[in-house]
Amino acid sequence: MLIRMKRLLSKYWKIGLTILFGLAVFLFWRFCYPFALAYQEQLQLFLFDDDYFLERMSEPGGFARYIAEFLMQFYNIVTIGAAIIALLFMLIQRLTWQLFYPRKIVGKLYVMSFIPVLMLWYAMGDENVMLTYAVSLIIALVLILLWKIVPDLPRIVNCCLLLVILPLVYWLIGPMALLVVLWIHPVWGFYVVGCMLLSAHYLPFPMIRVVLGVSYYRVPSTLPYVLIAIPVVYLLQGVALVFFRRFGHALSKVGKRGAVVCSVIVVVAAALLIPMNFDKKKYELIEYDYLVRVGDWNGIIAKAEKQMPDLPMSVSATNLALGMTNQLGERAFDFYQHGSEGLLPKFERNFATGQLKGEIYFNLGMVNTAQRFAFEAMEAIPNYNKSGRVMKRLAETNLINGQYEVARKYLRILEKTIFYRRWAQRTMAMLDDGQGGKSIDAHPLYGTLRKYRLQDDLLSSDRELDKICGQLFLHNQQNMMAAQYLLMMPLLDKDVPRFMQFVQAVQKRIPYNPRSCQEGIAFAFFQQRSLDRKSVV
Repeated sequence: MLIRMKRLLSKYWKIGLTILFGLAVFLFWRFCYPFALAYQEQLQLFLFDDDYFLERMSEPGGFARYIAEFLMQFYNIVTIGAAIIALLFMLIQRLTWQLFYPRKIVGKLYVMSFIPVLMLWYAMGDENVMLTYAVSLIIALVLILLWKIVPDLPRIVNCCLLLVILPLVYWLIGPMALLVVLWIHPVWGFYVVGCMLLSAHYLPFPMIRVVLGVSYYRVPSTLPYVLIAIPVVYLLQGVALVFFRRFGHALSKVGKRGAVVCSVIVVVAAALLIPMNFDKKKYELIEYDYLVRVGDWNGIIAKAEKQMPDLPMSVSATNLALGMTNQLGERAFDFYQHGSEGLLPKFERNFATGQLKGEIYFNLGMVNTAQRFAFEAMEAIPNYNKSGRVMKRLAETNLINGQYEVARKYLRILEKTIFYRRWAQRTMAMLDDGQGGKSIDAHPLYGTLRKYRLQDDLLSSDRELDKICGQLFLHNQQNMMAAQYLLMMPLLDKDVPRFMQFVQAVQKRIPYNPRSCQEGIAFAFFQQRSLDRKSVV
């Protein structure tokens, strides 16, 4: 029995190591960074539509981008998203082994085939690295493998095939085609470079963006060095393959101890380097954004209790969660506060900040302002994608405002997706019920916000959030979010006289006297008594 197990282990240890690697990748994304998968999904809107397909195919690398975005929509379910990444990583590793390492010669150096995919794992710590890069790499490796097994053809036939195939490969996977052609024959690399330059002349993209890949990286005209290094590593492995074939007998004498040492070095280096590229502060904000998106207010508070938030965006998310659970007046000062900016962060032209500000305004009842920030957030996506999350919010704001035809336009778009389709159909049914908006009025969220929103047109400013909250509260005194923010603004600004004016106005209308109000009133009386004593002296 023991002998049989040893035979099985010696025969299948390589595939077993690959499966173990895939399991590690799955657990990493599923349990350590699931919110990063949701973040990627919300920065695109994959549509099952002919126009969408043709739009993607009209750019170099568009086919790989289409496949990647198709897969990325499943990140909506983080378990499936983590499984997709794990399978892609395993496929890259196995293709690397099949192509660059003769199994009979250097089987003990199997761990070396993990180096490129570990570099990709490290690179994906940058949230702007697109899955398109991994898909393009897989297609390139498959094409190289297919070329290796093609029987020898006459030279003229080979030249004709390459003249036709290489431009097609470039158009399908983008600049990653250079890896294919340099493996086949380096001289043909000039032909592919010529295709790239020619396409840059006619396409509406800067030259640098075409050269680096239109859809490999979310930020246009840039590409992290590690993504450039991965194809270089493959080319070096191709050179090493010649060395392996020539000195294979010497390499085959590498003992088990040497193979173990190589494996340990690779594993330790990966364990130390990969987490370094996952910036802790950045991913903390991404996690807060995810919790706000799903409305997990208790989860936000629990996270803040575990580790004190100290950035404007994380503090604002915590205050929003406290307000939504009616705890802002009681527990605001249990957490670090960032002044009035802790209630509403300053606007920055990026997706996350725009979305958070929109969520705050939306829950306060400032529906039009939330709609404006939804537009701002979508326009701030660096690669000009649309967003399923934003499309949903735009449909909601128009439903609340009674702009049913505009809402219907967004709902028809969302009906062409997988994960927003059912919600869009249910919401469309509310519009088509023939009751003239009564279904919207009866909705627990949309109906409530329709009552909260101000009916009169006005110009608002982030610096006058207290006045906005005052108007919202006076318009509907059931709007406890507005009441909480109204009283917290002067306290965070340390403006005691203004706080006393607001607290009296609120307490005349509703019985609201949380701990922060009691402490603020006590401090105001203490301050006034001190001033009276000084005036007597």
